[in-house]
Amino acid sequence: MDNTENKKIRKGSSDKRAKIIAAARDLFLSDGFDRSSVDAVAAKAGVSKRTVYDYYGDKQNLLLAVVEESSSAVLDMIEQGISDHLREFEDLEQALILFCLQIIASANGSADYFALIRLVMVEAANLPDSFFERLESATEEGIIRKFTEFGQNGLLDVLDPKMAAKHFEALTFLLVFNQPRKTGTLEEEQTKRIIAEGVRVFLCAYGPRTVQNKNQPSH
Repeated sequence: MDNTENKKIRKGSSDKRAKIIAAARDLFLSDGFDRSSVDAVAAKAGVSKRTVYDYYGDKQNLLLAVVEESSSAVLDMIEQGISDHLREFEDLEQALILFCLQIIASANGSADYFALIRLVMVEAANLPDSFFERLESATEEGIIRKFTEFGQNGLLDVLDPKMAAKHFEALTFLLVFNQPRKTGTLEEEQTKRIIAEGVRVFLCAYGPRTVQNKNQPSH
């Protein structure tokens, strides 16, 4: 009986936390952090103000919890892309293109991704510097791991996998996300072209030297 009671309490606690996070995210995005009150979050979540404070301490911690929840979903999205395209493949260039296109498609369909971007941009002053360092490190971690492996296997020539990951992201999906857009998303063909060209440029810089030498014109 005690075990059943504990399970109910944990499930109830988890449900309340999810409702509080969802309510806070909606209010922070619609009204802004400064104009959103703990009272409003509690009312929207259907819990007491005391429950919000018991779970998160204060509004600052609640913002951090909201952003970290969205971050976790984005990291899962990256890991899924790695699992689907960068574990077994015949052509690295095509695998990297498909990986990037899946990240973009997942992000375009993800409320978590756009919530994270908007909150980080708008509420940067209310987030600790350590958060940004952790987010950047975690986002790149899976790609760094794969690039290290590709370097050991001779698929890439990488002296610094972390720098290679930064260059790869900047040339591919981050470049797509940073494009000015009038209709919310880029045309599919334009996205594919940006990604394909970005991957090729990346491989020109980080591909195995033997492959690069073959592609250089003879004098």
